[in-house]
Amino acid sequence: MTRIIVVTSGKGGVGKTTTTANLGTALAKRGHKVALVDADFGLRNLDLLLGLENRVVYTAVEAIAGECRLEQALVKDKRQPTLALLPAAQNRNKEAVTPEQMKKLVLALQKAFDYIIVDCPAGIELGFRNAIAAAKEAIIVTTPEVTAVRDADRVIGLLEANDIRNIRLIVNRIRPEMVEMQDMMSVDDVLEILAIPLLGVIPDDERIITASNRGEPIALSQERALPAIAFSNIARRLDGEEVPFLDLMAAHNTLLNRIRRFFRN
Repeated sequence: MTRIIVVTSGKGGVGKTTTTANLGTALAKRGHKVALVDADFGLRNLDLLLGLENRVVYTAVEAIAGECRLEQALVKDKRQPTLALLPAAQNRNKEAVTPEQMKKLVLALQKAFDYIIVDCPAGIELGFRNAIAAAKEAIIVTTPEVTAVRDADRVIGLLEANDIRNIRLIVNRIRPEMVEMQDMMSVDDVLEILAIPLLGVIPDDERIITASNRGEPIALSQERALPAIAFSNIARRLDGEEVPFLDLMAAHNTLLNRIRRFFRN
């Protein structure tokens, strides 16, 4: 059974597209056939984060209009042969596609892929309805900020109203030092408000930005960087494995102790 998952949040700028790119990459590394669908018509960015922007010829709009075959619109990732992108059109707005058309398009991908992950645009208008049209599951991405958490709570209600019940949470850009100083909400604080199962926690790390700017998702990294490990663990949990959550507070304190020992010596 193909799993169709929408990655959403409500609020913009919380890292949905970065999460989509890295999660798709991590799943492909595990041998799954993965299609990433950019549902942000008019403001596509998923191709940039994957480093595929120069290879886009056709988009979802041309596929819907019958101007090309769906297979022609899919852009294969040469680094991960089982990963493909269905790009959005930059020169069209969200009204160019209806939820019914989007649902038909996504369902047509089912026979070729194990996972279809839809990158949802910000907001709760037509772009949101397009993105969730075919979804059976949802991943909420939020940062530990009150505005982002409130918007996420609203989106959870909308997903449930559209009969999407399998909803899980990724808390992005956690900064342990700020949590320790009580200047940032903890993961437990966010979970208490949203009351959905936790799928993963991503640390705030400049290496994610560097990798994204290069069009090389950090999940491709061979390093044991915490963000790469976090995305790999999320992919494993989606596959049904029981994987302990990273203890970012402990990692932070270990780093501090190393720095203190360095200066003592």
